[in-house]
Amino acid sequence: MSARVRAVFRKELREYRRNKLVVGTMAVLPIVFIVLPLAGVLALDEETPSQAITAAVGSAGLAFFLMPLILPTIVAGYGVVGERDQGTLEPVLTTPVRREELLIGKALAAVVPSVLIAYALFALYVIVVRLVAIPEVVTLVWRPAQMVAVALFTPLLATFSIWIGLAISARSNDVRAAQQLAALAMLPMVGVLWLFTFRVITPTVNVAVTGALVLVALDIGAWRIVSRLFDRERLLTRYGSA
Repeated sequence: MSARVRAVFRKELREYRRNKLVVGTMAVLPIVFIVLPLAGVLALDEETPSQAITAAVGSAGLAFFLMPLILPTIVAGYGVVGERDQGTLEPVLTTPVRREELLIGKALAAVVPSVLIAYALFALYVIVVRLVAIPEVVTLVWRPAQMVAVALFTPLLATFSIWIGLAISARSNDVRAAQQLAALAMLPMVGVLWLFTFRVITPTVNVAVTGALVLVALDIGAWRIVSRLFDRERLLTRYGSA
């Protein structure tokens, strides 16, 4: 990581810490993402039908794929239009930091905390399930395919989410609208993940790896789109006259 990327990364983290909306949402949403899945699977007992157990475990698994999709949109929606509102965008755009460095620094500042939170909560989930849940739930949760999918998909989904969020933020005039639109843009991806977690697509390690490769291609494509949208002169002209 270059010195300029590190500088952008640190600046973005400072800005997020000062924003009560970002901090509050990033603190509350992870609690929801861990409490609801755990409550659902720990309520199952030996008398619960197998289909109900599979459905409950699938719902819990989907929550952990949604987390890296949803959390970055909170930060990404703030990424451009939020800085404009705070009056910090123009000074950043006039620095010698290259566009690619600026985008990577912004993306890392959103992806890194989101991924760390997602990994930590998933680790807590599987450990608690192992210690407390019934054997059938443990078997379903501790499938190698799910472990591989979470390990690979989490950073890739978070990266995809932040690129889409930054693209929307660059075209938006309101932080909340940008965050909402970014979340809505994730719905097609949620549909694909639903097919995987509820075993419409058979979850195997090979499927997980193939899905990860597809996500890599999507991330690269999204990055190229954002790079085109993030035109320094256009942003300066647009926001300077706003």
